[in-house]
Amino acid sequence: MNTVRKIVLFGIVAMIMSSCGGNKDLNTDRSFLTGWNTFDKKTTRFQAYNGDPSIVPTGMIPIEGGSFSIGQMDEFLTAPRNNERRTITVSSFYMDKYEVTNIGWREYVEWMKYVFGPYRTDFIDLIYPDTTVWRNEMAYNEPFVDNYFTHPAYSFYPVVGVSWEQAMAYCQWRTDRVNERILVEGKFIELPPYELLNQHIFLAEEEVEEFLKNNPDHPEYRTYEKEAVQVPASEVEEGGSPDEMVTMYRVPYEWVRDHFVFNTEKYFSNNTYSPTMGKGVRTDANGQKRKLNRADGILLIGYRLPTEAEWEYAAFAPIADAEGVPAEGRVYPWSGYQPRDINKETLGKMMANFVRARGDMRGVAGAPNDGYVLTAPVDEFAPNDFGLYNMAGNVNEWVLDVYREMTFKDMTEYNSFRGNIYSRVLVDEDGNPILDDWGRIELTYDPIDDKRNFLDGDSTSQFDTDYPLDTIGLSEEKKATIKYDPTDILAPRITDNTRVYKGGSWNDRIYWLDPTTRRYMDQTGRSSTIGFRCAMSMLGENPFGKEKK
Repeated sequence: MNTVRKIVLFGIVAMIMSSCGGNKDLNTDRSFLTGWNTFDKKTTRFQAYNGDPSIVPTGMIPIEGGSFSIGQMDEFLTAPRNNERRTITVSSFYMDKYEVTNIGWREYVEWMKYVFGPYRTDFIDLIYPDTTVWRNEMAYNEPFVDNYFTHPAYSFYPVVGVSWEQAMAYCQWRTDRVNERILVEGKFIELPPYELLNQHIFLAEEEVEEFLKNNPDHPEYRTYEKEAVQVPASEVEEGGSPDEMVTMYRVPYEWVRDHFVFNTEKYFSNNTYSPTMGKGVRTDANGQKRKLNRADGILLIGYRLPTEAEWEYAAFAPIADAEGVPAEGRVYPWSGYQPRDINKETLGKMMANFVRARGDMRGVAGAPNDGYVLTAPVDEFAPNDFGLYNMAGNVNEWVLDVYREMTFKDMTEYNSFRGNIYSRVLVDEDGNPILDDWGRIELTYDPIDDKRNFLDGDSTSQFDTDYPLDTIGLSEEKKATIKYDPTDILAPRITDNTRVYKGGSWNDRIYWLDPTTRRYMDQTGRSSTIGFRCAMSMLGENPFGKEKK
């Protein structure tokens, strides 16, 4: 066989072998489909990066997805028929190990005060928990009104008094802060000038000009007008009189909103927000610095509330045994029907924080049952098989879904959820994203893309019937908008803003600790018995310790 024929034959054999190879052929160095090298400036200039599904978002646990039976376990004659049983499948996702704590929410409040406090005190008012939820006309709870959220004794207790809307805003804030940290620690961007924003809110006129000049995050930074503020002399000079007012200047709010506040979607936008690039920044095929994009796989896709299906699946933790069969007969997140531990080492220990019987919130002195009159620390009691704490008792938890009584009958067989609104970025006449007052990209949607009421069949859920009983003083125009008699007990109270909460609380009987039970409240409502934890979708299936075939 001559040399030429040997080379040709070797090449054919190599091609056949490569086409029959395993996953080692699937890499980001060379295209398996075209054979072209990636990151080659002389050819396609295509850039490809590997993702790492083993990286777990901070504070979370990976939950391996699977099929399970959602809905009612037992027959309760007096229970609402709103959880018809059926089998569905849930994709793998991440879930917070603990309920969000008071200290976690205080971190949120302090950041907002730090950044927005000098400009928009109304923002701070909007994010504070409602501590008056502890008030009860027939109980002395004022110490909790004053101290539960702020006192360090309750730092690791679940935050309560937050609405569904507030919880969603917290998820967005947490996403942005974690992604900002990832970018800063990876040296993709430089840390924003927090010290200047905090320590030099009020500056001399020339200092503001110098500040804007040294932080030109936007090519038109000079278009922002400096804001004059009257400040007591004691705040700007040692020995100054608190009664003497002097004119000082500060960085304009618009600059802080548009270019200081990091937002994940704003960072991804091509036309908005270009923070100072760090030394670890990536380059394009031409060697030019560029921002990260979703194809880099470095930034988190975002914290959110879990869907009802995810929450119920995570609560039951239906993990298969050695024979591939999950445990049967589980009514609560732990094994069996009993509220006490059945393991020999901890036999008889209460498994959750709830009301054992009328008037019995914790048991008797010296022999407590769950040991807590109100809430308990988020790491109290044993975790379930997924490693999640307090999926029953302590506080109920908001989930993402809009409430409908027949949701379980209508739901799809995978990743079930009611509440989709297919939004899009709101842009100006030049095609640039518009920012809201919080410095985030503003979203909008068409009415046809609002699927909260999909398959409901009840048009009245589209109307707000929570009208004041007394219409005296309302304008005729306002009175004309009232579609129903507000005193009518049959007027609908379930709307497109009614959200599900689950899990049972410190103030509930054990019935509500069954993860299949469901209750609802308007998304603006707040309670001393409702908190939340965050979830996150998993991109690609985490192998969960298994070998990839």
